[in-house]
Amino acid sequence: MSAIDTLPPLREVIATHGLTAKKALGQNFLLDLNLTARIARAAGDLTGCDVLEVGPGPGGLTRGLLAEGARRVVAIEKDARCLPALAQIAEAYPGRLEVLNADALALDWTAHLAPPIKVVANLPYNVGTELLVRWLTPPSWPPLWQSLTLMFQREVAERIVAPPGSKAYGRLAILAQWRAEARIALTLPPEAFTPAPKVRSAVVHLTALPAPRFPADPAVLERVVAKAFNQRRKMLRAALKGLAPDIEDRILAAGLSPTERAEQVPIEGFCALARAVAA
Repeated sequence: MSAIDTLPPLREVIATHGLTAKKALGQNFLLDLNLTARIARAAGDLTGCDVLEVGPGPGGLTRGLLAEGARRVVAIEKDARCLPALAQIAEAYPGRLEVLNADALALDWTAHLAPPIKVVANLPYNVGTELLVRWLTPPSWPPLWQSLTLMFQREVAERIVAPPGSKAYGRLAILAQWRAEARIALTLPPEAFTPAPKVRSAVVHLTALPAPRFPADPAVLERVVAKAFNQRRKMLRAALKGLAPDIEDRILAAGLSPTERAEQVPIEGFCALARAVAA
């Protein structure tokens, strides 16, 4: 019998430790171990990898990651109530689980893991997007992580994988797809969680590219994209006014039309525009 089979059911763990989900912490616990195993498998082969998990809660996904063969799991949990439940898992998998009682937004996790590194998490809804942006914008590229397998609200997941011309296409799509392959790996209904959220959820899998798809200075690209989508219904010449006095000439130099709108411009076009603005 494997170690995961000797651990008590998650509902029993939650009852034992009084782990009612806290809305202030963005908690929605996933209790079906079949689903947590599917999420762990969506990350690919974990053997020989260190895995970073944020917001493990009672440890359903943690158990899945360890059972799927992760070399080590480093779990960052802000809620101290969850620590006894996670300690129980650490005992079942000696030397393979390190739990850090900390805020993931304030902690430098890099010293705790060794490459190859994968990030797999059912992210707390209130910090999920901010963490994703941080992972996609490290000081240098390629990043320390090989892949990100992350749970989001379905609406956020669709924004990450959105193609040009769609309503969901925007800053998040460009940020993610410029440097990574992004796809939705699976979707989950509200009733899969405790408590059930009001929205559907989806797991997004992002694989880091060796280099960005097109050359551009990251800071300039971010500034151009932010300005373009800040008023997404405006034409580029109006939305980008203020970036440069001759912005129309620079839009034309990038091979774009000043009358296009941001949602019509592919990533390659934004990169060309960033290069034109930087020049």
